Amino acid sequence: MAEDLKIIKGTKEEQYQELIPQIKALMEGESDLIANLGNICAALKEQFDWLWVGFYLVKDDELVLGPFQGPVACTRIKMGRGVCGTVWQEKKTYIVPNVEEFPGHIACSSVSKSEIVIPVFRGEEVVGVFDIDSAELSSFDTVDQRYLEGLVSTIEV
Repeated sequence: MAEDLKIIKGTKEEQYQELIPQIKALMEGESDLIANLGNICAALKEQFDWLWVGFYLVKDDELVLGPFQGPVACTRIKMGRGVCGTVWQEKKTYIVPNVEEFPGHIACSSVSKSEIVIPVFRGEEVVGVFDIDSAELSSFDTVDQRYLEGLVSTIEV
């Protein structure tokens, strides 16, 4: 298991290409979901210095805060509410260039300006969402989507 993270400079794509194998090495041989989710959050936060990186996990009829890195967050989110609840309901990734323009956005932090949320699947069922917030507008694009969806697909939930 790797325990040191090598932070690299370069294009966003180059950063992902170096970081994703390191994250996979952190998860290799570790069967605990919470430990793996925590390390995913820590590695991405350290590499990209985003405002907030974390998971919400489906419990009963709502998303409940899971492992994360960043300021305190909303604890529970109903299906269809905010970006996270919408991703859960619609089962697809959302890239939000300006959270102020997203109908029904839940402002857990007034510092958050843009967001990407990826559904976490077990088979066809959404069992959680991976939420990343930035303090900058338009921080996320299809490069982030491609690499983050690929990473999330490797999580054994």
